[in-house]
Amino acid sequence: MSESSGDTPQLELRGITKEYPGCLANDHIDLKIMPGEIHALLGENGAGKSTLVKIIYGVLEADEGEIRWMGEPIEINNPQMARKTGIGMVFQHFSLFEAMTVTENIALGMSGRQNMKELESRIVEISNAYGLPLDPQRQVHTLSVGEKQRIEIVRCLLQNPKLLIMDEPTSVLTPQEAEKMFETLRRLSSEGVSILYISHKLDEIKALCHKATILRGGKYISECDPTQETAKSLAEMMIGTNLTPPEHHEGGDQGPVRLKVRNLSIDAEAEFGIDLIGINFEVRGGEILGIAGVAGNGQIELLAALSGESLSRETEAVRLDDKPIGRMGPNDRRNLGLAFVPEDRLGHGSVPEMKLTDNAFLSGFSRKQLLKGGFINAGATADYAQEIVDKFDVRTPGIDHTAGSLSGGNLQKFIVGREVLQEPEVIIVAHPTWGVDAGAAAAIHQTLIDLADNGTAVLVVSQDLDELFAISNRIAVISEGRLSTSRPIHEISIEEIGLMMGGTHGMGETDGDTGGAAHVA
Repeated sequence: MSESSGDTPQLELRGITKEYPGCLANDHIDLKIMPGEIHALLGENGAGKSTLVKIIYGVLEADEGEIRWMGEPIEINNPQMARKTGIGMVFQHFSLFEAMTVTENIALGMSGRQNMKELESRIVEISNAYGLPLDPQRQVHTLSVGEKQRIEIVRCLLQNPKLLIMDEPTSVLTPQEAEKMFETLRRLSSEGVSILYISHKLDEIKALCHKATILRGGKYISECDPTQETAKSLAEMMIGTNLTPPEHHEGGDQGPVRLKVRNLSIDAEAEFGIDLIGINFEVRGGEILGIAGVAGNGQIELLAALSGESLSRETEAVRLDDKPIGRMGPNDRRNLGLAFVPEDRLGHGSVPEMKLTDNAFLSGFSRKQLLKGGFINAGATADYAQEIVDKFDVRTPGIDHTAGSLSGGNLQKFIVGREVLQEPEVIIVAHPTWGVDAGAAAAIHQTLIDLADNGTAVLVVSQDLDELFAISNRIAVISEGRLSTSRPIHEISIEEIGLMMGGTHGMGETDGDTGGAAHVA
């Protein structure tokens, strides 16, 4: 804590209330954050966290309540005023222009005219100092989700904030990179910078934060010292009931190979993309293969090649239930039983402006038989959307609301549920629980495990190593477009995987690798 902290909060909220039609998002919430304090904001998806921080940052206006800054009442009418006050925010969903460069996007989020050459130098300096490498001249549409998040973080740090709001900042980092970020945040804290930290990774909350405020159903529930709690007790405070962890299967009775990739090599379409080089792996019915990797190492290209958005050079490079599909498009692959959850849930996994019913139809129309005589069967589509909402506990006023109106975690539950309910032969899932609360994450993990137990081949691409170790039978690592040999989870540690994600310790040895046919746990 800084010397000037005293007893005056850097930020204080009094009775903050925000209501939407059919939803009281914030119900008279009080919150105090002291100078230099790292304060966690915890709650389930839909608990009101996003609404509250958007009010602090000036994106939304509260219906009732008061905001005080260093003891004085303040009105924050827009993000520019928030930045001038000294508040920076890294959103979970990014506000970036895809056709512009990294530097241009950062300049747009800063006050006044910028010397672009000087700004490029500062971006490189800050990104290197904080372990968040960025090429200032890259166009945003060529970047992965993880790299886009780095832009948002660097843009905040360039403005020397007094209060930094961070929403799921480590979701795209290796354990080693996350620890480096923690060191950075602790240094900022020691210099008097307050940090409001939102994360569903409760172990990191315990390791990093001084205090935690719990929200549930839009209401303040309690404040606690997270260092004195367990991850389980924090989760149970958030959800208001006992937490049941996923029951991990051991992959005893595995079926035949359902997804087979052999010598998959694809030149990246984007200028700064990653070429895939000799990718080999197999996934059998009844097992879960996890693929770990730092953002920007070929995950986008691999997912596109598997979903059919990018076509392989050879039709035999990708096989589904022994049918060659390397030259088939997405719809043909779906008709054969492949389901896909992309990493970008807004724009790729859903159309934000469309209703949930329409988003349910987009990928499910064939497997769920939602077309009748060439027309959309509105009743069947609505039933399907409602089934997703009910079975996956998607918090929404109704299926006629848009995908963009959901919180990030609830939209993720909807997209995962949409694919799972199609009962696929193979499901490919990118970052299945990014931004999802502990209870929902456990439910999604259990759903994937149950799918595997029922004979589906499950491929999970994630940077959350705790997630991969919780549900996978085998894990491989992708680095610079190459895939390592897969290893059973009981034969490898999180630390080893983290080193491989960083490009060391046995990476790139894919020649002759069968992708795990001889390594099945």
